[in-house]
Amino acid sequence: DVMQIILNIKGLAVKSYVDDEKIIELDVEGPAEVTAGDILTDSDVEIVNPDHYLFTIAEGHSLKATMTVAKERGYVSAEGNKKEDAPVGTLAVDSIYTPVKKVNYQVEPARVGSNDGFDKLTIEIMTNGTIIPEDALGLSARVLIEHLNLFTDLTEVAKSTDVMKET
Repeated sequence: DVMQIILNIKGLAVKSYVDDEKIIELDVEGPAEVTAGDILTDSDVEIVNPDHYLFTIAEGHSLKATMTVAKERGYVSAEGNKKEDAPVGTLAVDSIYTPVKKVNYQVEPARVGSNDGFDKLTIEIMTNGTIIPEDALGLSARVLIEHLNLFTDLTEVAKSTDVMKET
């Protein structure tokens, strides 16, 4: 089923070490259970989840396919991935460039010395392996800071108020 294969391919965790688009290839003959590890890449592209199941191919059948890897952010629809000069038979699929799969947080009371007026924030981040949780947290903090910086100079009070005090 082509649709199931496409869904399985969308489950690939691919890390690109270059900004340019890269072509990766799949060339398999049956009988075989095909996994992400069967995809041929160069040193610019890493398949982070090589055990990820793609499809099963029967004896006497073969498949050759190429896939384009791009370094992006967010989501690109299948329509956005279509190229006018693509060969006949090309299937454009949507791309999800979101390595963070789940985030949990917990806030609990904390004590510093004899002062118990503090909170402890615990953050748990799960990713697809293309980025480590610490980098995901740092990058998301930078994005948040850049967005919130737009509001810091709106008033003199906001500019001049000291918000971080040493205790």
